[in-house]
Amino acid sequence: MSEIRAVPTETASSEAEIASADYQARHWTFPEPGPVEIGSAGHYRMFTSLLAATYNPYKPAVLDWPPLSPEALRRIVSLPIWDIAVQTEIKAAARLTFYAQTVPEQELREALLHMAGEEARHKEVLSRLVAAYGIPMKPEPYYALPNDAEWAWLVTGFSECIDSFFAYGLFEMAKRSGYFPAKLVETFEPVVQEEARHILFFANWLAWRRANLGWWRRLGFELKVWRVWGFLLWERLGIAKEVDGLEGADANFTMTGSAAISQEMNLPLLLEICLEEDKRRMAGYDERLRRPTTMPFLGRIGLAVLRLKTRLLGR
Repeated sequence: MSEIRAVPTETASSEAEIASADYQARHWTFPEPGPVEIGSAGHYRMFTSLLAATYNPYKPAVLDWPPLSPEALRRIVSLPIWDIAVQTEIKAAARLTFYAQTVPEQELREALLHMAGEEARHKEVLSRLVAAYGIPMKPEPYYALPNDAEWAWLVTGFSECIDSFFAYGLFEMAKRSGYFPAKLVETFEPVVQEEARHILFFANWLAWRRANLGWWRRLGFELKVWRVWGFLLWERLGIAKEVDGLEGADANFTMTGSAAISQEMNLPLLLEICLEEDKRRMAGYDERLRRPTTMPFLGRIGLAVLRLKTRLLGR
């Protein structure tokens, strides 16, 4: 596994060190100049360098969990997302490690293991958050890996593309509305940006993989991708049922979360913010990298349909 850099002690870093690490995590240009063809050796070197070059060495053990007012604490504890969030990070780390073991290319294997380490760190951050605020959690279930390692990686990658797109919007809504205290937003911000790096890496791996497959293997790969999308739709329906079974929860937790954060927010506004935030969070990375496109495309279609519906209905 590639070395993951960390701050030298368990004490809090200086403001200058934190600002420098945050900037580094959001802005990066591959040092090799000139055009980069998708699928080329240069493209491979570029996207496999991304995660290590933009690593933010924050430590979950020294994150500042600010004291909350009784009302803010009630709002955060009542969000029906914490069990799923922790379980998702556990699965992601396991799937990435599993797939990395099957990859012959050293640089790609190291990048995948680096990403797995970051996913495990997300789980630790969430675990410390729920402990700090006394959020009740269900026992962590046993997770069995699938037989197909590439399938597991595709499920993780596309899942993060979907979840990150909506997480951007909900997180920004929480900041604007004051649903999350400013200090808590500041503490959790590196995790949200880290997910942007993950889906950027996945989008470029996907483009590189497609470009380097013969047409017969490419056909089989695309069929697998469509099966993954079908599985994710089924999985989210299953997750929604599970969330619905939690006390005080609602099956549609994305929209429930947005409604809880601000009564002024609606689906068109949520999609607008998701699209704005997706563009902003990707803006600092090398323009030659392939950006994730599926969720922004679907978001723009959904927003156009909702706006058309509003004009036709006159409200």
